[in-house]
Amino acid sequence: MKSDLEISRNAKVKRIEEIAKILGFSEEDIIKYGDYIAKIKLSVWDRIKNNRNGKYVVVTGITPTPLGEGKTTTTIGLGQALNKVGKKGVVCIRQPTLGPVFGIKGGAHGGGYAQIYPLTEFDLHFTGDSYAVYTAHNLLSSYIDNHLYRKNKLGFNVSKITWRRVIDLSDRCLRHVIIGLRGDGFTRETGFDITSASEVMAILALSKNLRELRERLGKIVVGFTYDNKPITAEDLKVAGSMAVLTKDALMPNLIQTIERTPVFVHTGPFGNIAHGNSSIIADLFAVKTGDFVVTEAGFGADLGAEKFFNIKCRYSGLTPDASVLVVTVRALKMHGGVGRIVPGKPLPPEILEENLEAVKRGSENMIKQIENIKIHGVPVVVAINLFPDDHDSEVELIRKIAIDSGAEDAVVSEVFSKGGEGGIDLAKAVIKASEKGSNFKFLYPLEASIEEKIERIAKEIYGAKKISYSKKAKRKIKLFSSLGYDKLPICMAKTHLSLSHDPNLKGRPEGFDFPIEDIRLSSGAGFLVPLAGDIRTMPGLPSVPSGNFIDIDDDGNIIGLH
Repeated sequence: MKSDLEISRNAKVKRIEEIAKILGFSEEDIIKYGDYIAKIKLSVWDRIKNNRNGKYVVVTGITPTPLGEGKTTTTIGLGQALNKVGKKGVVCIRQPTLGPVFGIKGGAHGGGYAQIYPLTEFDLHFTGDSYAVYTAHNLLSSYIDNHLYRKNKLGFNVSKITWRRVIDLSDRCLRHVIIGLRGDGFTRETGFDITSASEVMAILALSKNLRELRERLGKIVVGFTYDNKPITAEDLKVAGSMAVLTKDALMPNLIQTIERTPVFVHTGPFGNIAHGNSSIIADLFAVKTGDFVVTEAGFGADLGAEKFFNIKCRYSGLTPDASVLVVTVRALKMHGGVGRIVPGKPLPPEILEENLEAVKRGSENMIKQIENIKIHGVPVVVAINLFPDDHDSEVELIRKIAIDSGAEDAVVSEVFSKGGEGGIDLAKAVIKASEKGSNFKFLYPLEASIEEKIERIAKEIYGAKKISYSKKAKRKIKLFSSLGYDKLPICMAKTHLSLSHDPNLKGRPEGFDFPIEDIRLSSGAGFLVPLAGDIRTMPGLPSVPSGNFIDIDDDGNIIGLH
């Protein structure tokens, strides 16, 4: 198998105006960023908004393992495969954040013969949307501190300022900082989050037009007065400037796969901290121009998919027709207690050995994630992302368990090694599932109390027996309820490495106590964020960062990024 970079360089791709034409966009409808990237002008919406909707498919996965399950690869490959069977497939994915690119994860462009083009621009600066987000975010931060310096006329209780700063890198030393030293401002403790955790990023992902973007930015609550009155970006008179900084970033970005399937790449909110989905506006453009839209939700079905259903679909008004749950044999073995991954070391041999008992034990996680999708009334197809050393007996066991557990089908996917051709069976299964009809429903009504919504997610999606609240969380619930924010949906922040709050609990843990340590308000984005366990909104670099292997040669070719 050639490297991703070799495959990408040899791809027979088209100039971006030709990809736009596939979707019915003219050159006047796009703003080009070179030959292979473009933004779609927002004015196009008025022309396409009355088009019929294409089928809407969300790709999610089991609880992630260090092995990687290939969710993005499957998303891209399925889009390519749909075109192979005569449907106009369109893919929607998030843009990676630079922290993981130079940290532990690397890029998020798919792999093998199911990847996007161009790779380097996608993984790095792309069209500058992330810069717009963190500039707008940090402008608001500077307004807060300037307001304190100028006598604090709004009456901030400095201990209740909730707005931090952001940067698009992993840097644990910035989690807690002191600013305003030596008389250069009001001295106080604050910190940095990674840009993908910014509420501005979430707002960009959930806004359907410029008016909504402007309104949401104005609603951002940055802190409270001594009598607990919320202070907003609108109060600070900075929301208009933030909208100006992010107006171009609201236009969705268009690229392609190496098989020339159109791909919308737009926004990148984290899946365990934020809602983990690409933008509503990209999905809206896609469903009005494609026969099938394949959009990806971050991490497992307990995180990205749950938030896709209960936050993104609630605000977009779109109804999913089908879902795809990605699994691998080796990942299910890990959930079954086999194999320990050591960074930089080869795969443990027991992961590659036939072990039906481990697959059976690990499949409990798959069964729970199937349940998590079906509870929302959406038909699910399991995609078994095949590796060369998988055993037929293990694959067949997964198929049987998945179908017995309520999946419409369980299909082998070979899109990594064969591209669209390797996903034809998956595409046919997804088409069939989408024709069955979705009985989509939300997990909870907005009228339910904050505690009721948290309990519904923790018990029915994660498998918790009991929810416990810290004193801080209880105070926040009382405050937010008194201010009318109890009618917002819930965006749970927890580890992505387990169905529970504890990353060490693999498979399908049950009967655990689910702790809520704090609750944050994202009033502009339109959700509450309960923090379960120790959740870090600023990652740190690993002992051997991916950036160690990235370099450039004398001809300007980037080495080691892919």
